[in-house]
Amino acid sequence: MLVLLPPSEGKAERTTGSPVDLGALSLPELTAARGRVLDELITLCSGDADKAREVLGLSEGLRGEVVRNAALRTAPARPAGEVYTGVLYDALGLGSLSPAARRRARASLLIFSGLWGAVRITDRIPAYRCSGGVKLPGIGALSAFWRGPLAEALPAAAGSGPVLDLRSSAYAAMWRPAGEPARRTVTVRVLQSRLVNGVEKRSVVSHFNKATKGRLVRGLLEAGPLPRTPAGLTGALRDLGWTVEESAPGQLDVVVTEV
Repeated sequence: MLVLLPPSEGKAERTTGSPVDLGALSLPELTAARGRVLDELITLCSGDADKAREVLGLSEGLRGEVVRNAALRTAPARPAGEVYTGVLYDALGLGSLSPAARRRARASLLIFSGLWGAVRITDRIPAYRCSGGVKLPGIGALSAFWRGPLAEALPAAAGSGPVLDLRSSAYAAMWRPAGEPARRTVTVRVLQSRLVNGVEKRSVVSHFNKATKGRLVRGLLEAGPLPRTPAGLTGALRDLGWTVEESAPGQLDVVVTEV
């Protein structure tokens, strides 16, 4: 099974260590594209800081992110599973997984990124700021830029099992499974169920959507061997105690009462 995750805006920074080695990252088919985006981002952030903030969508209070981006070639790197923080990754708790679950995570999790395209949790990267919705001078929209390279690299990574797609819209636009992988892809929507005057009302969960998805993935990793089919994935989630409904082919609704 392959699990597609979004990155997080928040990232943990390391103060010592060796920098990123593009040639050592997984999915080597992306190396040239990664180098191009990295060079464009560094050039942008090494010039007019106000222009860089505007392009990256950063507030004045995040001016330091521009300085950090300018030094990405020499910045200390650490495993991506330690770099990404935030609600989803706090709920996923990679650092506290059992040894067996950690092995499954290394093999099955793929984190999408406006800068790197997609990385495994073991890939060593520096902290950076560049979302998938950014349009870089010289490259344009990153979501469009990555479609070609990812379309070449990811079908093989998808293997023959289910693809659990938990990405947000900006990152889903970078690669949409096609052909056989598309028929094995499952997306998840988190809905909150509440009783209003005795009538059930459901609404899409926003902020806590991330926490639910993190807990969902953690449960699958800890439960044992990962499902080998979309139907098996649905059954595994129900076995873990989730209320799961198929709202459309390839789309599951996870219904929660508490967030």
